[in-house]
Amino acid sequence: MLVDDQPLLRESLAVIIDKEPDLAVVAQAADGADAVMRARAVRPDVVLMDVRMPRLDGLEATRRICADPVLDRTRVVVLSMFELDEYVHEALRAGASGFLLKDAHPEDLLAAIRRTHRGESLFAPAILTRLVAHYLDAPRPGRVGRLRALTTREVDVLALIGGGRSNDEIAEALVISVKTVKTHITHLLAKLAARDRAQLVIAAYDAGLVRPAQRP
Repeated sequence: MLVDDQPLLRESLAVIIDKEPDLAVVAQAADGADAVMRARAVRPDVVLMDVRMPRLDGLEATRRICADPVLDRTRVVVLSMFELDEYVHEALRAGASGFLLKDAHPEDLLAAIRRTHRGESLFAPAILTRLVAHYLDAPRPGRVGRLRALTTREVDVLALIGGGRSNDEIAEALVISVKTVKTHITHLLAKLAARDRAQLVIAAYDAGLVRPAQRP
């Protein structure tokens, strides 16, 4: 589902997406309030959500969609013209699975939709670097306490997820199979009550597991 108050942009994105054999635009909305209503009606797999819109902005719309149990399979990617830190932080706190700039190449946009549908988080490297810096000095005790339920290997996997590593890269770093990595991630999602991989990244930040030496 495409959510943006600019009709021309929505239609342009729709043309790009509908050309792909495995993707289809199932709905469009011009503001956040309409987005929440339409999402409940069509239950899209992925929502591309603008930030600045009338009536209800994209951040609040994201929060409502991600908190709705009826839409527990819907993932949101926030789109913006601006790399403003407060937008990124608030989008992730609202439950978004990623943040993408509107000037991204069409190939990157399509890859983002597919990755988000697979349950992977989506962060531009520069954005992830700033997020690490923002959270590094402010670990949250509540999250740290929840890590006590994790095994040592699960903490290792969580730290690498927080560093932006893919499943293949985690497997290589820990000398384990990709299948084992996926099993650890399943356990992490359950133990941390995380909606998706993006929330695991946030948990890693909150616990202070990510360090500047890690590759975003």
